[in-house]
Amino acid sequence: MQKLGLNEIREKYLSFFESKGHLRLPSFSLVPENDKSLLLINAGMAPLKPYFKGELEPPRSRVTTCQKCIRTPDIERVGKTARHGTYFEMLGNFSFGDYFKHEATAWAWEFVTKVLELPTDKLWITIYEDDDEAFDIWTKEVGVDPEHIVRMGKEDNFWEIGTGPCGPCSELYFDRGVEHGCGSPDCKVGCECDRFVEFWNLVFTQFDKDEAGNYNRLSHPNIDTGMGLERIACIMQGVNNLFEVDTVRNIMLKISEITGATYGADEKNDVSLRVITDHIRSTTFMIGDGVQISNEGRGYVLRRLLRHAARHGKLLGVNEPFLYKVCDTVIEENKNAYPELVEKQAYIKKVIELEEIRFNETINDGLNILAGYIAELQKNDEVQLSGEKAFKLYDTFGFPLDLTLEILEEKSMNVNVEEYEECMQAQKKKAREGRGETDDAGWEKDEFKKKITDLDKAEFVGYDALYGAATVKAIGYDGDLKNMATSDNGSVAVVLDKTPFYGEGGGQVGDKGTIKSEGATLKVTDTKKVGNGQIMHICTVESGMISVGDSVECQVCQCRRNAIARNHSATHLLQKALKTVLGDHVQQAGSYVDAERLRFDFSHFEALSKDQIAEVEKMVNNEIYNALNVECKEMPIDEARALGAMALFGEKYGDVVRVVKMGDYSVELCGGTHVCNTSNIGIMKIVSETSAAAGVRRIEAITGLNVLDAYNEKEETIAKASAMLKSTPADMLSKLSALQNEVKAMQKEIEAMKSKLASGGIDDIKKNAITIGGTTVLTGALKGADVNTVRKMNDSFKDEYTDVVCVMATEFGGKVMLITAADKAAVGKGAHCGMLVKAIASHVGGSGGGKPESAQAGGSDASGIDAALAAAIEVLKEQIK
Repeated sequence: MQKLGLNEIREKYLSFFESKGHLRLPSFSLVPENDKSLLLINAGMAPLKPYFKGELEPPRSRVTTCQKCIRTPDIERVGKTARHGTYFEMLGNFSFGDYFKHEATAWAWEFVTKVLELPTDKLWITIYEDDDEAFDIWTKEVGVDPEHIVRMGKEDNFWEIGTGPCGPCSELYFDRGVEHGCGSPDCKVGCECDRFVEFWNLVFTQFDKDEAGNYNRLSHPNIDTGMGLERIACIMQGVNNLFEVDTVRNIMLKISEITGATYGADEKNDVSLRVITDHIRSTTFMIGDGVQISNEGRGYVLRRLLRHAARHGKLLGVNEPFLYKVCDTVIEENKNAYPELVEKQAYIKKVIELEEIRFNETINDGLNILAGYIAELQKNDEVQLSGEKAFKLYDTFGFPLDLTLEILEEKSMNVNVEEYEECMQAQKKKAREGRGETDDAGWEKDEFKKKITDLDKAEFVGYDALYGAATVKAIGYDGDLKNMATSDNGSVAVVLDKTPFYGEGGGQVGDKGTIKSEGATLKVTDTKKVGNGQIMHICTVESGMISVGDSVECQVCQCRRNAIARNHSATHLLQKALKTVLGDHVQQAGSYVDAERLRFDFSHFEALSKDQIAEVEKMVNNEIYNALNVECKEMPIDEARALGAMALFGEKYGDVVRVVKMGDYSVELCGGTHVCNTSNIGIMKIVSETSAAAGVRRIEAITGLNVLDAYNEKEETIAKASAMLKSTPADMLSKLSALQNEVKAMQKEIEAMKSKLASGGIDDIKKNAITIGGTTVLTGALKGADVNTVRKMNDSFKDEYTDVVCVMATEFGGKVMLITAADKAAVGKGAHCGMLVKAIASHVGGSGGGKPESAQAGGSDASGIDAALAAAIEVLKEQIK
């Protein structure tokens, strides 16, 4: 038995199954494609489900992969044990109706005994208790000792999920030796101890379970196997857990180098080291596959993992961004299997660093607020934090619930999770109401989509023509296929044998136009792609009756298509210009192209300056005026890459791709429609540059006649504005400058009047002053005074008194502000304004903080001002000694 590295094992496995006629596929993205049932890919077979279900034809009947996977259900256990992790790789060999049990078992045994050279006396096989066929194959054909075959029940060795394809399993176990066992005389395969390790599962999908619970034999059974790469590496390297496997250990060593914590020296530090090691692996691969940080879905999982790791860095004494540095080691250990990580290295590191910076900006405030909540619970002898307060920590300070739970758990406390979820759902409901609800059309039902997809795929002829003859292959409405449709049926879906209409995809909207038969006229209001790329025309029947089998004439709206093409071609020029001006880290993160505008999302870490926007805009327009020929052609993916074609970040492409080349300036993989020459775009104008998400910027732009429309609209606005100012457009700036000076002068007069009004209450504040431990304490409520006025008042008190603390409240503009100040003498005796306002802000329904000598808090409940000022006296009695 050789001691093999993780990367060696991966290569040996994939090469072995290539020698058995399997097609080696690269790992699919962690982001599922067309699978709403999964947030992230969590098993080797998950991306292959369309092949197993017959929805798509596999590239070959035999396939082998090493699939990146992430599982988060046990996230709270990561670090606390050495067994749990969120990221892992799954080796697999698959048969889609090709070979079955005989080959799967023989090859599995050959690989583990001949290639990995595992000793046969250490190997055990489990089979489903009723699977005599598998028993005979293992013992009589493969030659496994019958004493090393264990029959197990349905719960352990039968794979099924509801109805549909299912079947028995065979699992391979490795005996690590008695010294790793539990000591029980009954210790055997299936025991929960660490002696017998299951490392490979062979699933024999041979049945189709129907609604009645019958198991019907499949005519073409499948093979689905999965072997955890880290788990087999543990066996081959003779280590106890995944954190000791060579590549993972090297990542942990880098973390130890940065933090100064040594693995194995302290159990509490070990937990943090394991958390950081696991989470930086997951997040590096997630960002590499295009997951963007957000507050929902997989983006929230990414943020949660990063912040959880960053918090454990703080527990190890690291108070500055450091995870992005560890990212280099993760990529170094995985670059041979996943070269795309190297290509995205700068981008991945920057995204992680920025999230660390953001977290550092909020975590201290959040920790202080949580510390206050904990102190309040301890004071009241309570152990449960309200869900409302936990949600406030999440909503205001970006504290994931699991982080709050983890900190509370250290104090033997918990959260009212049910109440937290109610707050979350209320916020989501409010967001939905803000967006507005839309009704699903009948053709959007999954069942109808499947029926459409099962038809022969329509031929798209719209690259070369905007009109043409076709035959109606299917009509649908009310969620089902029909033979005919009239104007009474409302919106209907039509599938043709061929079509010039472009179906929405790649960020480009679908075409509109008309479809006419001898007896009917249909208005095409949209065109969509469903399932495997089937083109579906969304229509209204304006007159007559359309039937399946009818011959029709199609006409795409030419004016609209041309406008869309101008915008789409401009996005290609824009992406190239952004890379040139900002750097190669720029990657497309999304786009939208219609007849009116283009929207382009791209990876970048800060807002573009005016000069950068101007430079990008000028660069694009230069290439428009250079009148570059636009060539669109299909070619093998390798040939396209050799040309330097830019691909969509995280997108999967087939062996043959469509390449759009604009002179020698831009080369991209794209299935959209384009102009023939860049001069057809006319002109491009950037109208906005904003943030789309964390680490993602968004540019919106217009082209062609839309630029002229925008110019005319601005001219009209300028004319109206100059008329209101009683000026000409040429004199508008000087007129505005004069008005601004007038406004500033008036504001100064108002400030002076406010100060005069506020000073009228100074005598009352002085009269009510009290002394605590020799320190003068001034408190007062001022209505209508702004923050600056109150600060100036506090400064005047500090000038007048020695050893003084000022606590002022003001209600201004519908808000309540608590503003505190203390001089050096008072601070020296223990006064701390920051802690003071934190303690009293809740009385006005707010929060705040600051330094010992000055701080402020904001709130919304003016009725609590008197209570807040009274509470301030009590707090100062505790502080001043």
